[in-house]
Amino acid sequence: MKALFWILAILAAAVALTLAAGHNAGYVLLVYPPYRAELSLNLMITLLLAAFAAAYGAVRLALHTLHLPAYVRTFREARRRDKGREALDGALLSFYEGRYATAEKQAAAALDLQASPLASALLAARAAHELKGYDRRDGYLVQAERAAREHPEARLMTQAELLLDQRQFQPALQALKELHSLTRKNVAALKLELKAQTQAKNWDQALTLITQLEKRDAIDPVQAAQQKILAHQENLRRKQQDPAEFRAYWQKISDADKTDAKIARAAAQGFLALRECEAAMEIITASLASHWDSEVVGLYGECLGKEVLKQIERAENWLKQHPEDAALLQTLGKLCMKQELWGKAQSYLEASLSIEPSVEAHLALAQLLEKIGRSDEAGRHYREGMGLLRAG
Repeated sequence: MKALFWILAILAAAVALTLAAGHNAGYVLLVYPPYRAELSLNLMITLLLAAFAAAYGAVRLALHTLHLPAYVRTFREARRRDKGREALDGALLSFYEGRYATAEKQAAAALDLQASPLASALLAARAAHELKGYDRRDGYLVQAERAAREHPEARLMTQAELLLDQRQFQPALQALKELHSLTRKNVAALKLELKAQTQAKNWDQALTLITQLEKRDAIDPVQAAQQKILAHQENLRRKQQDPAEFRAYWQKISDADKTDAKIARAAAQGFLALRECEAAMEIITASLASHWDSEVVGLYGECLGKEVLKQIERAENWLKQHPEDAALLQTLGKLCMKQELWGKAQSYLEASLSIEPSVEAHLALAQLLEKIGRSDEAGRHYREGMGLLRAG
C-alpha cells in the first residue's frame, strides 16, 4: 500500500512538471566572453537535475567503495554467526539423539566459530564425557572457563556433575565449594553436593545438606527420610570405635528418628558390641513399641538382661499380637534355651521353622537337641541349616 502511494505521488509530480514546463517560455542566457549561449529554462532545469543525480551517484559510489572492506567484514561475520548457530543447533539435536560423536564434532565447530562459546564448550564437554574422552572433556572445560570468567556458575555446575558421574568425588566437591563461594541460593548445587557427599560417604555433611534442603522444601520428604536413615546408620556403625563419640551421637539423633527400625537396629547393635545391654534393650523396646520390625525383634534375643524371665514374659505378650512372626518365635526359643527351658525352647524353634525356615533357627535347634542327647536329630538340623546357607 505504501509503495502504491509513492508510485502515484511520483506520477502526479511528473504530470505537474510536464504541464508546468509546457507553459514556461523562459530562457537562460549564459555569457563567457567571447562566448554566449542561450538555453530554454526547461532544458536548464533538466540539465541541473541530471548533473545533481550524476554527482550524487558518484559520491555514493565513492563512499561505497571506501566502505567496501567494512561491508565485506560484516558480511563474513554474519555468515560465520549463521554457520555457528547451525553447528550449535545440530550439536544439541545430535546430543539429545544420543549421537555423541557427532554432537562433539558439531559443538567443537560451533566453538571454533565463536557461536555462544560457553554453551558450545559445555555441550562439547558433555558429549566427550559420554564418549569417555575425559582428556578432551577437560580441555573443553578449560575453554569454557576462558569464555565465562566473570560468570563461572554454569561451568562449575557442569564440571561438578561430570566429575561426580566419573566418581571423582573430591574434585567434584572442590568445584561445588567454589560454586558455593559465588552463590548460596543454588538449590541444584545443594542437591548435587548431597549426592557427592553421600557417594563419598561423608555422612555428617550429608545430614547438614538434607536439613538445608528440607528448610527450602527442595527435597522429597520420602527421599529425605531414606537418606537420613542411611546417614544415621552409617554414622552409628562408624562411631562404634569410640564409645564416648558413639553415645554422644546417639543422643543427638531426634526422638522421631530414634524409633525408626533401621536406626534403632544399628544403635542396638552398637550398644551390644560395647556390652551395654541395658541401653540396647531400651532402644529395642522403644522401637518395637512404635513400629514392629522382625529384624529388631531378632536383636531382643541377643540382649540378655539380668532378668531373662521378664524378657520371655514380654516377648510372649508380643507373640499374642504377632503369632506368625518367625523371628519372634526364634527369639523366644533362644531366650528359653538360656533359661534351660528345653521343652518351650524346642516348641518355639520348631514353630519358627514351620513358618519360615532359617539357618539360625536350624542351628539353634540343633544345639538344643545336642544338649538333651538327641544327636541324630541335631545332625539333621545342622545339615538342613548348612543347606540353606549354601543355597543363600
